[in-house]
Amino acid sequence: MITTVDLAVLYVRDQATTVDFYTRVLGFHTVKDAEMWPGARWIEIAPPGGGTRITVHTASEFNRSPGEGAYLTLACDDASATARELRERGATVSEPVTEPWGTYIKVEDPDGNDIMVAEK
Repeated sequence: MITTVDLAVLYVRDQATTVDFYTRVLGFHTVKDAEMWPGARWIEIAPPGGGTRITVHTASEFNRSPGEGAYLTLACDDASATARELRERGATVSEPVTEPWGTYIKVEDPDGNDIMVAEK
């Protein structure tokens, strides 16, 4: 039976810009970068501790629009400290919000997608 979430798909305007943001700003690393067909790349990225990977696809190559696909929720130990660190790296980040179910921030990626980062 199913044991884990393996991969999420993210459709973006520009693969290189998005991969740069996720690796340079969010600290992800590239797991796989391979040709899918001439001119198209399969790029998988993962957070520093591993876990579910994200494949970043140029939306137009799949007749999609940027932002169609997964809504991402990432985890961190300290939302306030993570917000400060991400701002230092140039990201647009909300102030921490505390709800009855937990505390989170939102980070905007190059396509304007909000990525939730929840304190765990």
